[in-house]
Amino acid sequence: MYEKNNSYVLDMTAESRMMWFDKRNPLATFDDKRQVHEQLSSGHMIDVDPDVLADWTLGLPFGNETFNLVLFDPPHLIHAGDTSWLAKKYGTLNADNWQEIIKLGFDEGMRVLKQNGTMVFKWKYSQIPLREILDAIGVEPLFGQKRQKTHWLVFMKV
Repeated sequence: MYEKNNSYVLDMTAESRMMWFDKRNPLATFDDKRQVHEQLSSGHMIDVDPDVLADWTLGLPFGNETFNLVLFDPPHLIHAGDTSWLAKKYGTLNADNWQEIIKLGFDEGMRVLKQNGTMVFKWKYSQIPLREILDAIGVEPLFGQKRQKTHWLVFMKV
């Protein structure tokens, strides 16, 4: 079981930590199922270097109610070429069972979230509408930004 002193935040889909101002924030544990360092012919750099290499669909290596805040920014594409820049940078969802995958991730994030903790769920609508995501997880957010293509939703474990 992974333990990091003073880790209050779990970014369970860290990728290249693009949303972070401090990509080495000591309050956070960064998890991803991939570790990739590659410069593409397009010039794009893929740099995925998590603290913890684990796949949330198989269960995270953290105890129940470990974190005060969980960030969940799952892949949002079901149609992307395997070698495309977007697929390499962000990953993809399986078109046949994406609902199950999203639900597994949401439930696993809630499992490691402390009672009264907060989950921030980020979703980019390009191929799957937000309403279908909310139907898949079966929980309505407390509040969030839902008018643009990128949605920020806030959930609380009570």
